[in-house]
Amino acid sequence: MKVKISITLSEDLLETIDVMSASYKNRSEFIEYALRKAIAQMIRNDRNARDIEIINRHLDELNAEAEDVLAYQVIP
Repeated sequence: MKVKISITLSEDLLETIDVMSASYKNRSEFIEYALRKAIAQMIRNDRNARDIEIINRHLDELNAEAEDVLAYQVIP
């Protein structure tokens, strides 16, 4: 279901939207597409930040395990 809303945008942004939305049916379709892409990227960024936080929290343990594995691969 589509819902009508009213938003206020700067003129330069609206001009860019008009140029970029030329290959879409209308501004609304382009804005919805752009928002979905931006939101998906924000979700990926949040997930990546959480993953990095988890890795950093376990950094010492992961490094020790990597060193142990490498020790088995070294040819004396």
